[in-house]
Amino acid sequence: MNITLTQLQYIVAVDTYGSFSRAAEKCFVTQPTLSMQVQKLEDIIQVEIFDRNKKPIKATDLGKEIIAQARVTLREGKKIEDILAFQKGSLEGELKVGIIPTISPYLLPLFIKDYLSAHPKVKLIVKELQTEEIINALKKDLLDVGILALPLDVDGLEEKALYYESFKLYLSPKHSLLKKVEVRPEDLDIDEVLLLDDGHCFRDQALNICKSRPMEGSELSFQSGNLETLKNLADQGLGITLLPELMVQNFSASEKKKLKDFSGATPKREVGLIFGKAYLKKNLIDGLRKVICKQILGLDPEFKKKGKVVPIH
Repeated sequence: MNITLTQLQYIVAVDTYGSFSRAAEKCFVTQPTLSMQVQKLEDIIQVEIFDRNKKPIKATDLGKEIIAQARVTLREGKKIEDILAFQKGSLEGELKVGIIPTISPYLLPLFIKDYLSAHPKVKLIVKELQTEEIINALKKDLLDVGILALPLDVDGLEEKALYYESFKLYLSPKHSLLKKVEVRPEDLDIDEVLLLDDGHCFRDQALNICKSRPMEGSELSFQSGNLETLKNLADQGLGITLLPELMVQNFSASEKKKLKDFSGATPKREVGLIFGKAYLKKNLIDGLRKVICKQILGLDPEFKKKGKVVPIH
């Protein structure tokens, strides 16, 4: 059988984008060229890889197995480039990063400028996506690495911790909890807690903190995709919310007066990187991890004392 890597790239592209025209666009070839090569591969192996009657295009059952193996083969080919770059200590090329919305606005400004300054030959492509979108994109090789809340324990993907981030309670100035010396998760009324939309892992984390209290009917039922919106509603006395530690770093003095720490075991989340087990672009991913950890330590030296930043090995 004379199967080429180009043919494998084309069937993977069609599977990824669900369209021959879209796949051709992404592969920088004409659609007839791509279609001809896919048909040629099907003729060689005598298997119909795609059901062309479905929109978007779907792989046949046997086609799915062939495409899965094609992805493995293409990743193994990329490993050669990665091995050479690692030996040279080279930090250049393209790094596609996915980051969840509850981390992106607060972490990206801390490290992007320094990362690009330290590695001028790297082209950084960043997309703000929800957790499931990042996982799916990593599996399809549309991303090289994700920054999100861990652990996830996804088959085929590796995880590396970056830092641990506490949750802060944010209240209106007149809220009764501000007067308490200590606030425990069980003191929260879940009916008062303003939450993010379904699909945000931060929502699940907030519900876990408040899980000891049942949710009942309340005067306001509101869910947002934006933590800033939840904060503004809390300012109006329309509820309370939980905010990540990085978000509150640049709060004004008046805003910080509305924050309350939890007593005892402080609820927190683990923030880290997730990437394919092939660990392609190892140098670029390790460089990203080092810059992020350095900036977190520079933001607040207490992170190191509290064991919030994971040591770099």
